[in-house]
Amino acid sequence: MNLSNYFPVFLFILVGIGVGYGPRLLAGLLSPSNPDPEKVSPYECGFDAFEDARMKFDVRYYLVAILFILFDLETAFLFPWGVALKEIGFAGYASMIVFLLEFIVGFVYIWKKGALNWE
Repeated sequence: MNLSNYFPVFLFILVGIGVGYGPRLLAGLLSPSNPDPEKVSPYECGFDAFEDARMKFDVRYYLVAILFILFDLETAFLFPWGVALKEIGFAGYASMIVFLLEFIVGFVYIWKKGALNWE
């Protein structure tokens, strides 16, 4: 068994470590370090923390995030369709109308369920 066969693996590991730790070491050596009480305080928003950082979030935050992703993806499907509308013809137009009708039905459903209401 020849150890020179493992040289590329060893080199790959060294380059990975260098890419991972090199910028951190370089930043620690070259960056200015002049901490003051304001900079090292845990919050720079103008007031002290008033609750535990590990508190549970309300489910509505997650619901709004999921709905945002849903609507964002829906609009992401609309752009390529609008660009390629001449090439896809009536079949593509009709399939997008069905897609948009399903989208509108889903939107009305979540609206009626109160998912968009914020208390």
